[in-house]
Amino acid sequence: MLLVVDNGSIYTKQLTDFLTQKNISFEKQFPQSLRLDSLSNYDSFILSGRRKNEKKINEINSKIIKHCVKNNNKLLGICYGAEILALTLGGTIRKITSLQKGIESIQTIKENPICKNSIDVFESHGYEISKLPSVLISIGKSENCKNEIIQYEERLIFGTQFHPEMSPDGNDLIEKFCFL
Repeated sequence: MLLVVDNGSIYTKQLTDFLTQKNISFEKQFPQSLRLDSLSNYDSFILSGRRKNEKKINEINSKIIKHCVKNNNKLLGICYGAEILALTLGGTIRKITSLQKGIESIQTIKENPICKNSIDVFESHGYEISKLPSVLISIGKSENCKNEIIQYEERLIFGTQFHPEMSPDGNDLIEKFCFL
């Protein structure tokens, strides 16, 4: 079962609508109401973007990430989800000089199971991953960002700096993730 953790992104409805349209079975929960002892009920997780920085939400998302690493669960972190993935595992993020918003072309730089070649996706973020921890590798980049898609070594743990729920190529990435 897939758990969608809704961290307050304005795009979460597009994500859940897409999953419903594709008949992908999922539950959606807010981090504040999520019982951490129920994580073992799920085999895959999607961490949505967010609107504002809240310490408690960061702590809960970090616990989900650590659970996925420990139990070899699938994980897709979207925008903030990718940033908290990097932070939890020892990386850093930084505020960027201008908001990235709009369509961006991403080039795949390492073979992976969720996308190939070049994809066009929707960006909407004011922070970016600036340094990856040693366990994460960049598998996709753009002109504006060297860590557009990241992966935890050879595991099925990924992060996207962009919002895949907002473009056809991104939807394809989500679908591939769900059926890994």
